[in-house]
Amino acid sequence: MDFTFIQETFVKLLAGLPLTINLTVLSLLGGGVLALLLNLLRTSRTGSYVAKSYIFLFRGTPLLIQIFMIYYGLGNISAIRHSMLWPFLRDPWWCGLLALILNDAAYTAEILRGGIRAVPSGAIEAARVCGMSSVTILRRITLPIAVRQALPAYSNEVISMAKSTSLVSTISLMDVTGIANAEVSSTYRALEVFISAAVIYLAISLIVTQAMTLCEKCLSPDKFGAQA
Repeated sequence: MDFTFIQETFVKLLAGLPLTINLTVLSLLGGGVLALLLNLLRTSRTGSYVAKSYIFLFRGTPLLIQIFMIYYGLGNISAIRHSMLWPFLRDPWWCGLLALILNDAAYTAEILRGGIRAVPSGAIEAARVCGMSSVTILRRITLPIAVRQALPAYSNEVISMAKSTSLVSTISLMDVTGIANAEVSSTYRALEVFISAAVIYLAISLIVTQAMTLCEKCLSPDKFGAQA
């Protein structure tokens, strides 16, 4: 194994890291907002069916198929090709980002739902007795507790999404995996190239794990109790 070649390849693959991080962060932000809306839809009977159907669809089908459906499939619909959305949906970056957001929202919605269900009913009742509005209760009671409860499971989703961005290389985006595939095609040295790519993804996973652990400690009730 040529370690000099691995080092050189590692440097080349770092050029795709900004795109990988960009897609990860934006997909998590967009997916988080959409997940919150899905949980709000669950509060009504009709909206609950819509939210459950959405979650079932995007959790039950592979992300790769979703990327292909958006990138290759939407172009076959004449109404979309002649709409204002077409300049975006013909761009692989927007298609990849849209697929990642829609997929992340389905998983994050379930994680957030578990966190919301863990909120003590007594805390909400006490807030209502104090005269808080529903929006204030959501902002000051429900969401903070739900996020704290859901954080361990959400850290896995963040890591999973960071790794899932590698699938956008199938629609010509040159992220870390996309550059790795190009290097393999030109050098035929798959082992060294993909070892370099694996190291980058392992580093991302390690950073995310440490960051989430730090967040869990900051949001720990014991810490707040000690400060009080």
